[in-house]
Amino acid sequence: MSSNNTWRPATKLIHGGTTRSQFGETSEALYLTQGFLYDSAEAAEARFKGEEDGYIYSRYGNPTVSMFEERMCIMEGAEDARATASGMAAVAAAIACQAKAGDHVVAAKALFGSCRWIIEKLMPQYGVEFSLVDGKNIDAWKAAVRSNTTIFFLESPTNPTLELVDIKAVADLAHENDAVLIVDNVFATPMYQRPIELGADVVMYSTTKHIDGQGRCLGGIILGTEEWINDNLHEYFRHTGPSMSPFSAWNFLKGLETLPLRVSQQTSNAGKIADFLAEQNSVNRMIYPGHKSHPQAELAARQMSGGSTMVAFEVTGGKSGAFKFINALETIQISNNLGDAKSLITHPATTTHKNLSEDDREELGISDGMIRLSVGLEDADDLLEDIQKALTSIS
Repeated sequence: MSSNNTWRPATKLIHGGTTRSQFGETSEALYLTQGFLYDSAEAAEARFKGEEDGYIYSRYGNPTVSMFEERMCIMEGAEDARATASGMAAVAAAIACQAKAGDHVVAAKALFGSCRWIIEKLMPQYGVEFSLVDGKNIDAWKAAVRSNTTIFFLESPTNPTLELVDIKAVADLAHENDAVLIVDNVFATPMYQRPIELGADVVMYSTTKHIDGQGRCLGGIILGTEEWINDNLHEYFRHTGPSMSPFSAWNFLKGLETLPLRVSQQTSNAGKIADFLAEQNSVNRMIYPGHKSHPQAELAARQMSGGSTMVAFEVTGGKSGAFKFINALETIQISNNLGDAKSLITHPATTTHKNLSEDDREELGISDGMIRLSVGLEDADDLLEDIQKALTSIS
């Protein structure tokens, strides 16, 4: 298995975890198989007992998927990982594999809509209690802790309002109370934020987003210590089957090779767009972690090494103004996905966060005029011209 502790991130994302067959292929091999053969009945028994190394069934593990998991571990600084069929499969597994009836979960209120559903709707069906807090306020986290609190969960930057949570402060609090901190690091990407170094116990991604980056495959991954995965996730994963397909893993391996280049250029484009939007009269509010106007600019500089590929902004005219703006775009395309090579835009109040109550959206700052822009790899001037033209439709 190829790895080198002295490699820098870009090199790790090209060479890390590579295992070659006897044919010495340049590109990682794609093992499209469900099962594996044994030399004897005794060998099969030994492998099922864990006494002999080797693959058993692709729901449990697969050589291509293992290469992707290993490469992500090398990049993230994690000991072990399990790749899943989607980002939400990763969220659900990371929480459900360790939560039991009578436990209490503390989570930031600012979460992707499906993440909120798991915390608020799914887990209570199994006797798991929860509290939602203002993630920006460490005192709110402290006040929510109970004697049965076992899990803290957050995303930072948040979807779609790009507010930040102080990961180190929350990690310290979690550990003081013998709880596990799970961080959804999708918006920051592994290039710009290192939750494990900040104290997080478990990090997860929707690999559908930046890691693929070209709109091809669904996937997710959960990373943590070998002990946590063996004690919590391993059996859950084997028996419930949220595993990633080998074909998707192969695509994600290819995506990792270009991740630094793509994210760097997307962030450069996003910074230029944020600067432009901040000066427009028809934009009531612009939110970008890399901009000096962000209310948590100091935390962004301390916790992240780059701005983001995401920009959120609120236009005048509420929902009508937002729809006029979105419909006037030509280069930027309408989609609820993000992290793609193509610039994608969505209206959170009617798409990704439509299931939240009006009061909840208002509390989180998801107004009817808010728009979420995932900035792609197009020429920045073409994107700016597209945005400027669309703003004239509401001015």
